[in-house]
Amino acid sequence: MIIPRPEPRGYPGNLGLLFAEHAQSDRPAIIELRDPDKPRPVSFRELDAACNAVARGIDKAGLKPGDRIAILSLNRVEFVMVLLGAMRAGVVPVPVNVKMPAESVAYVLRDAGARIVFVEAETRRLAPPGLRAVEFSDDFERFLDPGPFKAFEPAPDSVAIQPYTSGSTGRPKGVLLTHYGQNWSRRILAHTRGTTESDVILVAAPLYHKNALNAIKQGLTGGAMLVLLPQFDIERYIQAIGRHRCTVISGVPTMMAMVLTRKALLAKADTSSVRTIMMGSAPSSPQLLKELKAHFPNAELLVVYGVTEGGPVPLGPHPEGKPRPAGSLGVPYPGTEAKLVGGPNSDEGELVLKNPGNLLGYHNLPDETAKRLRDGWYYTGDVCRRDPDGFYFFVGRTDDMFVSGGENIFPGEVEALLARHPAVHQALVMPFDHELKGQVPYAFVVPRPGAKVSEDELKQFALAHGPAYQHPRRVFFLDQFPLAGTNKIDQQLLRQWVSDGTFRAVSK
Repeated sequence: MIIPRPEPRGYPGNLGLLFAEHAQSDRPAIIELRDPDKPRPVSFRELDAACNAVARGIDKAGLKPGDRIAILSLNRVEFVMVLLGAMRAGVVPVPVNVKMPAESVAYVLRDAGARIVFVEAETRRLAPPGLRAVEFSDDFERFLDPGPFKAFEPAPDSVAIQPYTSGSTGRPKGVLLTHYGQNWSRRILAHTRGTTESDVILVAAPLYHKNALNAIKQGLTGGAMLVLLPQFDIERYIQAIGRHRCTVISGVPTMMAMVLTRKALLAKADTSSVRTIMMGSAPSSPQLLKELKAHFPNAELLVVYGVTEGGPVPLGPHPEGKPRPAGSLGVPYPGTEAKLVGGPNSDEGELVLKNPGNLLGYHNLPDETAKRLRDGWYYTGDVCRRDPDGFYFFVGRTDDMFVSGGENIFPGEVEALLARHPAVHQALVMPFDHELKGQVPYAFVVPRPGAKVSEDELKQFALAHGPAYQHPRRVFFLDQFPLAGTNKIDQQLLRQWVSDGTFRAVSK
């Protein structure tokens, strides 16, 4: 398959109109499952009218293009309405992680300069006093101003959305993404992934995270139906796949690993409709991919590489149709340039990207912008290697790498090693301080159901199958990993459990 090269400057137009080709359709655009027994369908026509009503309400509230509004909510249809409606008005939506502490939420709202925050009853307490809050209930209905709306016409550097990501500054960083760049991104994703009106895409990752935002953009662009869970719940996730005949499911590897622990429920569900499983935001082990294939036999398994600032999805299928090797992140999409720098050779090093979807900069952080964005190239901080066919493979994060007794260790390499043990379902490795070696690896392991394995057995396995300096000095066992707001593993909580001596682990 030869993929036509898109216009390198991105696509003009307002990102809030991303489903314009389907706006008059009465087909369901979204089925909301806040109450799984009472699905709430919203057609493309209804969604379009609601987005216009939000835009008119924002305009009536006195906001101007370039102003910010924030969304502090779990997944729901109104989240999408506000997200796209704000864009139509030229106002920049700021999706906020509801799992952050109140002080971090207050920082994001203050840093963004949000004029209005849209909340749920459960999240209203996080909205700081003095900031206008519109609750998704009667408040929201009163805010809406139904009627036609002529969307704001963006310039090439007009900001469409400002998600926040954590980083080296210690505080969340606002990422400025443009209408032009994100129009390039959503069109190329929908095209290369073959998204059509017959697709049903399950969304359970939080809408304030790039994983779910990409699914929304890709799905609505292609006219697909989105099945929207308020948040990830293993049983509801599996049930939704069969009930709604989902064709595309996505999430982070931790979510998929948790799904695989419910084999009895999986066996009852009809998974034959799933044609694509997309996983990103963290490495996926070969063992995880193998198990997923066994339970989703008709699905293509895609390890998706994404970074909020860099596209956000710069890698995909090979332009000549070459099969993607297991575990590969893909090759650069048409319109994306990529190179590896600072490594032992040109085929290994930090991944650096240039494409129309790259961030315009970090909000209020000129020094960080200058550090990570140079001559249009975004320095991702991710170390990758490239094979002779041009496929990229993730090695680790430059800021995750640590030195133990003079040896460089990437946690992902140790995790992949431990995952080869037949009793290991999931593994996480983190560095801990050591008085002689500086830092040493500790491992956190979720065993396979019914499997028996000891700490010493895993240490010996690592010593027998990898370099001695990589073997974990401590191994902790859990029934399942605690999850943070983005459904990634809550590493900070694990560190706390170790440091205060109250590690909540099962004994194996």
